[in-house]
Amino acid sequence: MTEISIAAPAKINLFLHITGRRDDGYHELETLFQFLSVCDELHFQLTDTGHVQLSNDIPGVSPQNNLIIQAAQRLLPLRHDRNQGATITLHKKIPMGGGLGGGSSDAASTLLALNKLWQLQLSIDQLAEIGLQLGADVPVFVRGKAAFAQGVGEKLIYAEPEQNWYLIVNPQVHVSTAEVFTHPDLPRRTPIVNGNPENWQQYRNDCQDLVCRLQPSVANALAWLLEYAPTRMTGTGACVFGCFPSEESANHALSELPTEFSGFVAQGLNTSPAWHQL
Repeated sequence: MTEISIAAPAKINLFLHITGRRDDGYHELETLFQFLSVCDELHFQLTDTGHVQLSNDIPGVSPQNNLIIQAAQRLLPLRHDRNQGATITLHKKIPMGGGLGGGSSDAASTLLALNKLWQLQLSIDQLAEIGLQLGADVPVFVRGKAAFAQGVGEKLIYAEPEQNWYLIVNPQVHVSTAEVFTHPDLPRRTPIVNGNPENWQQYRNDCQDLVCRLQPSVANALAWLLEYAPTRMTGTGACVFGCFPSEESANHALSELPTEFSGFVAQGLNTSPAWHQL
């Protein structure tokens, strides 16, 4: 094998609870991850240079902060042949910085692809452990199954929520995750989920009210979308989603999207498209 192409799906947090704060400053979370049918696409070409190169830059992301490169660098010392390298091409479709997990997904797909291209024969558990060093969201993308996550996001229980249709609305503002998680008004004592996490609509996103205060555009997007469907913010924002009974109804709402927002329709998926390509 000299080349491989792989998808890197977006995700949404169907709910997000903050249940505590650890001594190291990280927050204890409970969340339900589901993938979306909208994906970045990555292509990997085997080289004999011994190096990894990203053929196209991501605007606003320096190479040292690029999770694709960071993921590849974690695997470089594990190669059997030190001359093995790769040229990586990214086709970006997931909006950046919106709480849709594009960077984490790209990192996970890089781990999966290079494990195969370089014939490293690492297990999924090993890849997920490497992924956790890159970010709390990376392991769920490595494992490729919708999941109820606990801890800092590393404790995963596979789940099968309804694979609904969603309209994702991007208010086109930046939300600082660090600002949200250090803000004194962020709820940090939500009780542990006792019921079935797949019944996600009875839960909430603990970050949503705070983000709506910090970024009124997020509140405006939620208010508009609520006219059409049940709504929620994903992650720490800024993207929000509405849950629709059909692709047709989601597209109808998209056709009436105010010009200050951008958006797209996608289906929720309980298995990552990347897993169909490995």
